[in-house]
Amino acid sequence: MGIMDTLFGSGNKNAETPAATFYAAVEGRRSIYGISNEQVVSDERIHEVINHAVKHTPSSFNSQSARVVVLLGDQHKKVWDITTNTLKAIVPADQFGPTQEKMNAFGAGYGTVLFFEDQAVVEGLQNQFAAYADNFPVWSNQSNGMLQFVIWTSLELEGFGASLQHYNPLIDDAVKAEWNIPSNWKLLAQMPFGKPVAPAGEKQFSPLEERVKVFK
Repeated sequence: MGIMDTLFGSGNKNAETPAATFYAAVEGRRSIYGISNEQVVSDERIHEVINHAVKHTPSSFNSQSARVVVLLGDQHKKVWDITTNTLKAIVPADQFGPTQEKMNAFGAGYGTVLFFEDQAVVEGLQNQFAAYADNFPVWSNQSNGMLQFVIWTSLELEGFGASLQHYNPLIDDAVKAEWNIPSNWKLLAQMPFGKPVAPAGEKQFSPLEERVKVFK
């Protein structure tokens, strides 16, 4: 069985041809905030699709600088407890209601993916290729953004809803301490995911004629 059969086989919700499935998944990937902790696929399947994304998402100079931590079950809830407690220290109590609602919504999901970049790898490339030194942090972030998209879309294919959050750097130290994360890993984003219980909001699109130019 080939990788396309493995990733896009009849066991998944989208059983079209791989190309059609890809386009549908790109379109279907949305920010989903209403999620539950009901199991959609096995934890092993989650591990499999995330491993595939990390292995095959491109990076500049094939640096492979992205790092991922997957939190499930109580560990998933813990990261949103950490975030809640961190925000309580800086948001006035009488204004914390909407923030608490967000934290509860994220924590209600099945898991969270934490995205990092290994700064030791980035700095090593800067030292090795001094002429491009200023570009490597930019390329690193671009590569991590691609990985975030691939994982987000992969989770959508499996039937999950997800959103991308950025509570870094406020929670960086607490996250690193809780999960013994190496000090050279820089936290970039958090992606809570779970079974969708509410659809994404309506999305408006700017005219493509203003956004795409083709010359031939």
